[in-house]
Amino acid sequence: MLEFKKEQETVSISGIKFGGQVGENPTVLIGSIFNKGEKLVENEKLGVFNKEEAEKLICLQKELADKSGNPCMLDIYGTHELALQKYVDFVANLTNEPFLLNVPSVEIRINLLKYAQEIGLSNRVIYNSINYTLMENEIIAIRNYKIKSALIQSLNPRNPTVKGMLSILHGNNEQAGLIEKSKRAGIENILLFTSIFEVPTIGIASRGIYDLKQEFGFPTGTAPVGIIGRWCLKNKTFTGDYKKSCEAAGVAIAQAMGADYIIYGSLKKAEYIFPAAAIVDAMISLNSRSTFGNRTISKEHPLKKLYFPLT
Repeated sequence: MLEFKKEQETVSISGIKFGGQVGENPTVLIGSIFNKGEKLVENEKLGVFNKEEAEKLICLQKELADKSGNPCMLDIYGTHELALQKYVDFVANLTNEPFLLNVPSVEIRINLLKYAQEIGLSNRVIYNSINYTLMENEIIAIRNYKIKSALIQSLNPRNPTVKGMLSILHGNNEQAGLIEKSKRAGIENILLFTSIFEVPTIGIASRGIYDLKQEFGFPTGTAPVGIIGRWCLKNKTFTGDYKKSCEAAGVAIAQAMGADYIIYGSLKKAEYIFPAAAIVDAMISLNSRSTFGNRTISKEHPLKKLYFPLT
C-alpha cells in the first residue's frame, strides 16, 4: 500500500469529504438510480417511477453508509428533461447529500443546471462531466449557474493510457487542459475520474488513480463495478454466483491504488459493496497509520467505526 508525495487536497461538498492522503478519509460510495431499464422507472420520458421502491433503495444505501462509515451519495441518470426534474426534486427532498447529474445530452444537462439554481440546489450538484467533448457553451453555463463541483474525466480518446490521461488534463501549447478549463468555468471542487472500457482496463484505470493523485493532488475515483457485472453475465467460464465477488474485487483494487470515491452502479448492489469497501478501507487505513504515521481524520471511518471505536 502507498503514500502520495504530492500534498493531497480534501474537498467538502454538502458535508461529504473527498480526498486526502491514503487512509485519512473513507471511500465515498456513489450509487446510481433511475438507470435505463430499471424496473422502478415506469415511464422514462415523463418521469413516472415507483416512489416507494426508490425511497427504499435510497434509504438502504444511507443505512449501510451509517453502519460502515463510508459516506454515500447518488448518481441520478436520465435522458429526458421533465423526468430528470422530477428525479432531482425527489432526491433533494429525501436526502441532504450532493448528487451527480448523469445526463448524456449537453443541452438537457445545461437546462438542469438552470433548474437547480432556480430551486436552490446549485451547491449540491456535481456536474457530470467535464470531458474531452467540452464546449464553450458548457463552460459559460457552468459559470453562470454557479456550479462549483464537477467530475472531470481523464479519458483521452487518442491515447487511452495513463500518459494520455495526464496529457488531456494538463493540456499543451495548442489547447488548454481540462483542469484549466474547469477552473475557467468556476469549478472549485475538482473530482478527477478514470474511465473503464473492459474488465482488464480496470488495472489501467486504477493505476491512473495513483498517477493522477500523485501529479495533481485532487480527489480521484472510478467506476469498476458495472463493466464487471456485464462481463459476468456474458462469461460462461465459471459457475455459481461469482458476480458479487468479482465486483467487490474491482472496488478493492481501485481503493488499494488510492481511490477517493467509487461509482458502483445500481443501488441494489449496495448491500455487498459497502461491507467490501469498508473492510478494505480499514486495512488501508491501519497500514497507512503504522507505516507512514498517517492517522484517520474522520471519526466515522470504518477503521474506527467497525474495529477500533476508541482510537
